[in-house]
Amino acid sequence: MGIKITGTGSYIPRGIEKNEDFENHVFLNENGDQIQHSSDVIIEKFKKITGIEERRYASTQQNTSDLAFLSAEKAIEDAGIDPETLDYIIVAHNFGDVDENSSQADTVPSLASRVKHKLKIKNPYCVAYDVLFGCPGWIEGVIQAQSFIKSDMAKRCLVIGAETLSRVIDKHDRDSMIYSDGAGASIIEVTKDSGGILSTISASYTLDESNFLFFGKTYNNTSEDNNKYIKMYGRKIYEFALNHVPLAMKACLDKTDFGIADVKKILIHQANEKMDEAIVKRFYGLHDQEVPKGIMPMSIKKLGNSSVATIPTLYDLILNNKIENQSINKGDLLLFASVGAGMNINAFLYQN
Repeated sequence: MGIKITGTGSYIPRGIEKNEDFENHVFLNENGDQIQHSSDVIIEKFKKITGIEERRYASTQQNTSDLAFLSAEKAIEDAGIDPETLDYIIVAHNFGDVDENSSQADTVPSLASRVKHKLKIKNPYCVAYDVLFGCPGWIEGVIQAQSFIKSDMAKRCLVIGAETLSRVIDKHDRDSMIYSDGAGASIIEVTKDSGGILSTISASYTLDESNFLFFGKTYNNTSEDNNKYIKMYGRKIYEFALNHVPLAMKACLDKTDFGIADVKKILIHQANEKMDEAIVKRFYGLHDQEVPKGIMPMSIKKLGNSSVATIPTLYDLILNNKIENQSINKGDLLLFASVGAGMNINAFLYQN
């Protein structure tokens, strides 16, 4: 018996925003002064650091709950289940449904309730709720689903990570180029197969780190725009992630009898290519090992950072042979890990 992911689905918006589409932006620093480099120089430096060349934006007719629903439909179909048999629908996000003309979040009713409504599920005992846990939200949802199943409170759960970050970015902030939209979903349930979720770990660092990511005003201090946008202290996040995420990954692995050589893939939050590479390098360094080639699949180059959606989307794409030179086989040991606003960190070890 094992608690496994039996179906996956993702929705990648059709709108493509390339790096060159930002060339007409006037980038400002947090004091409101114009950055003393041309936009093309800023964009090229950004690409070298993050690895991002383009990102996806939802259409004006779509919102976060729509993307979540579309990914959920695919996961349900992939698992071959009746949605009426779901015990929980858990939707991880950070900003709710956001109208394209406002950065105000709409979270009433919850996005999970909206997804359940769109799926036309009649069963009142299918409980729908949201998780706000920063970028690690989908992993946290999976961990919660596992807990429900282990305690006999559920047999089958739908966990979704969805976001429309294009609605909460300040066009004058260089970091606006990082963010994208998307959704990924998975069915978690008890199976007769062995393997599945083998160990988990979660942590929240809030004493000094809680405001590394926050909601703030536009850098254009001459504007009458009173909306707030996603902001971050990038260097602090980088240092925090590098110091803490590899240790959490190691702690998660150490809970089992497996060793680092058994890990076939590391599916890490697609936040920043250089940061992710540094995290994985340090993780292997804790074991006095070199990073194996191809151990860390990446989707950030074309999809950008869609927060909670990056990992479930990446997993779905690999399973469907849509990531070049990457595959996952039955029995493979996978390490999922994420870091984000809160500051939160989590991971789980999974045998496919």
